[in-house]
Amino acid sequence: MVVELRRVETAYQGFLTLMVATCAGPDGETFRREIEHHGRAACVLPYDPARKVALMINLPRAPVIWAGGPPELLEAPAGMVENEDPEDTAIREALEEAGVALRRLDAVASPFSMPGVSSERIDLFLAEYSQGDRTGPGGGVEGENEHISVQEVPLSRLWAWVEQRKIEDLKSLALILALKVRRPELFA
Repeated sequence: MVVELRRVETAYQGFLTLMVATCAGPDGETFRREIEHHGRAACVLPYDPARKVALMINLPRAPVIWAGGPPELLEAPAGMVENEDPEDTAIREALEEAGVALRRLDAVASPFSMPGVSSERIDLFLAEYSQGDRTGPGGGVEGENEHISVQEVPLSRLWAWVEQRKIEDLKSLALILALKVRRPELFA
């Protein structure tokens, strides 16, 4: 079934852009859809294979709190791609948010995060680190009001949280699952 995008109008523009699209189906009948656009993102799950831990961050997310979720969401470091490659974004965000200097990333996927409403495509990566790569406390960029706390979580505990349905961030869940498939011995 072919759907034609006939017109897109901007309804709001700020940190994100909200648009209304007018589409036409195969029979010519038109209908409208909303589009949320804020650009491309990148996310990385740093893990230490020697100690069998992963670096995760906790931070408050207003939409999650509003929807009745937890006051802080456990996530892998992530951020918006800003005039750089997604790999560079993932490396920058890991340093800013988790205080870890990553050198080599393993690409996992580049899925659309919420294709029903958002144009966001998020590049997902895994990256090994060691204790010596921890260069700072993390916590985010001064003035961005992210209120990030950093924690090293044993991979066996992360997997238990997956099984208990306690990992509520989709990008982090995808990365934990990918690491479990690629390196199952780390979760023992």
